[in-house]
Amino acid sequence: MQPIPRFYISLILTLFTAGTGNAKALRIVSANGTLSEILVGLGLEKQIVGVDVTSTYPASLEKLPKIGHNRSIAAEGILALNPDVIVYTDQSMLSPAVVKQLNSSGKKLVAFKHEYSKEGTIRLIREVGAYFNAHAQAEKMVKALQADLAKIPAPANPKKLLFIYARGTGTLMVSGSGTSLDKMFALTGHKNAVSGFTDFKPLTAESLITANPDVLVLFSSGLESLEGMDGLLKVPGVASTNAGRNRKIVAMDGQLLTGFGPRLGKAAIELSLKVK
Repeated sequence: MQPIPRFYISLILTLFTAGTGNAKALRIVSANGTLSEILVGLGLEKQIVGVDVTSTYPASLEKLPKIGHNRSIAAEGILALNPDVIVYTDQSMLSPAVVKQLNSSGKKLVAFKHEYSKEGTIRLIREVGAYFNAHAQAEKMVKALQADLAKIPAPANPKKLLFIYARGTGTLMVSGSGTSLDKMFALTGHKNAVSGFTDFKPLTAESLITANPDVLVLFSSGLESLEGMDGLLKVPGVASTNAGRNRKIVAMDGQLLTGFGPRLGKAAIELSLKVK
């Protein structure tokens, strides 16, 4: 039988003791904001050497080298950081070519499944905790999350919400079925004002008026790109909806709203209160 290469023995021992502090710290690159937040919660922040641009919480991650976002991420930028482990999820949208390059590099590439649900979030936290041998820290996060989820208020009158992704007036998209926004609306007891399509599609005045949402939801950065509420109301169709007429606009931090991570309960509570 062929002997196990020394590199793999070292990596296995390091992973086994990662949560104990008794081994040389791993150099971790995270290509997903939710994973970055979980890693910090597990006590591994000092081992993170690079993150993608969605890794905005906690704020201390902002000082780390950035590897890009989704399909703009290049293998070279990750490998330049000399990581021992690269983590991402099936929602990270790394290009197949980058995944192939990373797999061929000799570095450990680990993909986690990320389902946009309460159960999926808890499962992700536990799986990341198990991988890095930080079970106790993971269970502490799960317990805090479950406490938050129990506090989500049930709406007396469920409303129709519509999420608009904006990067100035030149890029306006709405969120359909199966997206993290759609799942978040359902979690708070409200419903998506649009259906019949998955993922995102361009916003049109006609479809906006037909959907007639009660509340418009945007990322805070997206609303700022439109120069605030007054700018949004100038977008064709917006002023003709219930949301526009009542100036019912909700803006939230993007990673908080869509991350489906340890702060999921807090995000749902914030959205519920703002919609109310």
